[in-house]
Amino acid sequence: MCTSHDPVRGEAVQAGAGRRSFLRATALLGAAATAAGALPAVAEAAVLSGRRPDPQSRRFTLAVMPDTQYLFDGPSIDPAPVEASLRYLLEHGQDENIVFLSHLGDLTQNGAEEEFAAIGRAFGILDGAGVGYSVLAGNHDVPSSTDDRRGSTPYLKEFGPQRLSGRPTFGGASPDGYNTWHVFRAAGREWLVLALDWRLSAEGFAWAKDVLAEHPGTPVILTTHELVAEDARLSAYGEQLWDQLIEDRDQIFLTLNGHYWPAGRAIRRNAAGHEVHLHLTNYQNRYFGGAAMIRLYRFDLDRNVIDVKTVSPWILGRAGRGLNALERQEMELSGDADRFSVGIDFAARFAGFDPVRARPPRPVSKMLVPGTVAYWRFESPVSGTVRDVSGRGNDLTVVTVGDGALAWSADHHPDQPGHGSLEFQGHKAPLQGAYLRTVDGAPLNSATFGHGYTIEAFYRLPADWDPAHHAWSGLVGRTGTGGAAGRTADDPDEPLATLSLSNGREPQWAMRPLNQEGIATNWGQETPLETWWHLAVVNDGSHTTLYVEGCPVVRNPKAPAVGITSVGLPWLLGGYEYAGKIDQILHGRLGDVRIVARALPVTAFMNH
Repeated sequence: MCTSHDPVRGEAVQAGAGRRSFLRATALLGAAATAAGALPAVAEAAVLSGRRPDPQSRRFTLAVMPDTQYLFDGPSIDPAPVEASLRYLLEHGQDENIVFLSHLGDLTQNGAEEEFAAIGRAFGILDGAGVGYSVLAGNHDVPSSTDDRRGSTPYLKEFGPQRLSGRPTFGGASPDGYNTWHVFRAAGREWLVLALDWRLSAEGFAWAKDVLAEHPGTPVILTTHELVAEDARLSAYGEQLWDQLIEDRDQIFLTLNGHYWPAGRAIRRNAAGHEVHLHLTNYQNRYFGGAAMIRLYRFDLDRNVIDVKTVSPWILGRAGRGLNALERQEMELSGDADRFSVGIDFAARFAGFDPVRARPPRPVSKMLVPGTVAYWRFESPVSGTVRDVSGRGNDLTVVTVGDGALAWSADHHPDQPGHGSLEFQGHKAPLQGAYLRTVDGAPLNSATFGHGYTIEAFYRLPADWDPAHHAWSGLVGRTGTGGAAGRTADDPDEPLATLSLSNGREPQWAMRPLNQEGIATNWGQETPLETWWHLAVVNDGSHTTLYVEGCPVVRNPKAPAVGITSVGLPWLLGGYEYAGKIDQILHGRLGDVRIVARALPVTAFMNH
């Protein structure tokens, strides 16, 4: 988050315009069109053909347009800024993965038929493309003293359910027509937009509650005209919405409203103790009545963040012709309430109403891909022996140092085939702990993998891991030194192969290939504590690549590397030898470990 806040009331984050040191001049198709706004037919078709949002991508954008009332005010109607914003959404629909647009009300100044006719024609740009959007009535669109039982109005005639009913995102409307709900698909799931009237009646509240009750596992974005007021406090009506609808419905994680200015945001905790992000966005007080500025809410479910940006496509589209100082200032807003990021752990936030279903364990047989020479998984406490479930006879025995012991844990990487891990409690100076080694005579001890190999392991380091006592511990490695193998280049006391963790928690694969005198090393990046990681070392018979969570690291040596040198000694799990003696023991948890005598593609890794 970009600001601290009171969990009940919240602090304001006021909008402020600022000059950006670097501004991207967008060649906006059609933004320089006249107020009449018609694009040439060929150009219009080109724009619309590119509008294909990806419903599976974990990155998508929700567009928001606040109060446009001053652009549709009696004799001074000017639809060009709105048309430019809507065309921007079409032009960037694919690269931004824009899935939906929400207008926040006060479409017009006086609620007159000619005003609604003008903005209705502008929204025809989206109608022609079949783009999903929602609108709602603000106090300037309808008689402000009425609620959603007011009956027929020019707003309802232009933007009532009859206009939206043909869209795949349209879910339905309240009987009065002033409240609607919409569903769009993004990140492989459904999201619901609840678009509520300027003022809800008791019947309106009941309808909204019913809609949410009918979609119990769907996250909800609530849009309305008034909720958060200036200074990021809730208005009197906003308090009613909170008390009667939002607080007790955990699905609502984000609310969007206009009406007041300057822009601001707040956070409140609902009855479940979860954060609800409350955002006010309105720019009608700025240059050209806000110039139909749009907010782009860029959801990224892999990074657990929503990045928010505020731009005026109408001004951006004229940047190539030269802008004055005021236009340059208003083209893209960079104040704390206009350009910011919202951190949300989506899985945790939605767990109360739609818990993430854990990936079930996968049977051993599914993991025994052709070429598997060893596979160890830890689904129960270890006594003296860990069986090699590949059936190749590479069983492990427990070796203790000092007061060392191995503990079993049900904790595991979410994509790990076996549901369990061993907790190693290694410590250096004095050296103590317990580790695993292959039995004497195990076939793995003499294997050299001249045609390639894949070594995989899952691990997690605890919060108390520190480099002084725990650095350079091995996850998986081969014993025997370079000197014993007659390879004296570099340090002859280093083991023949080790997948270790440096003092910076960087995974390192250091080994002596059959075709080199020296040590070949692959380096990964720092891996944070209290997080499960999957590592894979893949050699295709000539080169070795280290992968972290299925992604290749940057420091993979280009020199040819063939096989792994052996002197017939055991392999270790959780231990590291130097000069032929145990030197360090892992402090952390180790999950499934698999060794395959060939290069595997990423799609065949255990975490896939």
